[in-house]
Amino acid sequence: MRKSYVFALALRAAVYAGPAEAVAPTNVTKVSRVTGATPAGESLPNPNQTHTNYEVMGTDLGIMWDKGGGEIFILFGDTFGNGWCGNGGCGGGWRSNVLARSSDRTLTDGLSFSTMIQDSSRHAKELLYSKKINFDEITVIPTAGVTVGSRHYIHYMSVNNWGDPGKWYTNYAGIAYSDDNGQNWIKHPSARWQNTSTWTNNFQVGAFVKNGGFVYMYATPNGRFGNVYLARVPENALLNINDYRYWDGNGWSSSQAVAVPVTMGGAGELSVAYNTYFGRFLMTYLNENRQAVVMRDAPTPAGPWSGEKVLASGTQHPGLYNAFIHPWATSGTDLYFVMSQWTPYNTFLMRATLTSDTFGDNLLSEPGFETQAATAVMAPWYVQGSGGIDRNLGTARTGQDAGYVRASSGWNALRQSVAVQPYTDYTLRGWVRTSANNTAGYFGARGVNNGPIVGETPFGASTGYTQLTVSFNSGPHSVLEVYSGMWADNGDTWVQLDDVSLTRGTNVGRVHPGDGPVQLRREPQRRAVRGTLGYQRHLDAGGRFQPDPELRGRPTR
Repeated sequence: MRKSYVFALALRAAVYAGPAEAVAPTNVTKVSRVTGATPAGESLPNPNQTHTNYEVMGTDLGIMWDKGGGEIFILFGDTFGNGWCGNGGCGGGWRSNVLARSSDRTLTDGLSFSTMIQDSSRHAKELLYSKKINFDEITVIPTAGVTVGSRHYIHYMSVNNWGDPGKWYTNYAGIAYSDDNGQNWIKHPSARWQNTSTWTNNFQVGAFVKNGGFVYMYATPNGRFGNVYLARVPENALLNINDYRYWDGNGWSSSQAVAVPVTMGGAGELSVAYNTYFGRFLMTYLNENRQAVVMRDAPTPAGPWSGEKVLASGTQHPGLYNAFIHPWATSGTDLYFVMSQWTPYNTFLMRATLTSDTFGDNLLSEPGFETQAATAVMAPWYVQGSGGIDRNLGTARTGQDAGYVRASSGWNALRQSVAVQPYTDYTLRGWVRTSANNTAGYFGARGVNNGPIVGETPFGASTGYTQLTVSFNSGPHSVLEVYSGMWADNGDTWVQLDDVSLTRGTNVGRVHPGDGPVQLRREPQRRAVRGTLGYQRHLDAGGRFQPDPELRGRPTR
């Protein structure tokens, strides 16, 4: 084994630190109003009365972190005072960002401020200046905060313009700092991640968490529809852009270009914290496609991150977004977070109870199809061909719902993309039920965009639910697509899928001789017409790759 492989194995072993107990949120309730005036008919506590005390009538976000000295900071976005339109972010008294302090440790009755940073009596101060010129710099929005020693840091984004709902375009992301307890802030001139001309830089909206002498920065592209990426920097080097190292799937690189996702798709307004009670990192954000605030959890900063678990839905809380975790609610089963609602464009303290996750360390979202609503965009499962969700038809394996595909021709499948660690073993399990005429069903995992199949099992007719299991090595992939589907060759054919799981093995980042995994697949793109053959290869006794003869004749998809 070459020295480079020895080093790679040592690095990957250091990243993996054994599983901790996976968790799920339950009993989510709204505790109190944090900002704004109490409208007629609302019975929530409103301890801060920000509309009269600080001329904060409408605002959003509510990013929280421990600032030291027995207080936390609470950071808000676009804020409106006298002249606020009363519905969303608009009107007079506009400040791009404002900041509160709190020493309140009794959250059961609400979140009380000690004060807000002010520029005049009863008027919350704008911390970070913005030009307020559309298609130049319309605003400067904070996305995260952290304190190291006596210096406080804000991660922010310079917004060029607002687009369609959930979409916006940033000039750059940057870091500002304060050395006077948050009264004044300086935007550092070089601690910035410049966006590209096509708005595709992956480090524009951030979240911070401190761990082991590092500050970990989770980030997405501008807007709410990107994947989550990860970087880290020594605590004392936050302003040194060249000291950041980016997660490349198996280790840390100085090149931002090699960063790969740690979670897939649809993440807006991130928050990350470490829960000492469960020994899990928690990640919360809005998934716009699911119209829900969701949570993931993981044993290490790099993952593996669980699938999404719904914290709050837009059905119950119309116009909801973000879920910023309270830093003093991370040592027990109660999770407190601040959530925004577009109407009435204000913030609320929420509470959830964390319990053991019955699905365990499952990396897939919506494994039982139980909470995916009939939204305009189907997520996190997507249909290729014809299919959807059977809701409350009495045909699910567990719960009320199951996924399905049904067609009379062609390839039809349910698919979900998931971030994985390269050269690592995984096990995929799921339960399928089919029409009596199904003869060409397939369950497995492959590279995205019709990439190579890394593991698969065929299945035929099964009038009752049958469990399928596929074990595979991820090979060079950092993202894979799991799927279950069928070729409809015999007229009207259907497949139902339920209770799907993907779990990681213990051989994290295993590299095989020859710079590749033991199993490779050479396979063309999926075709509408069957007949093109793909062959799996294996190592023979002499270490040479050979085709598996038993796979000849199997169609590609």
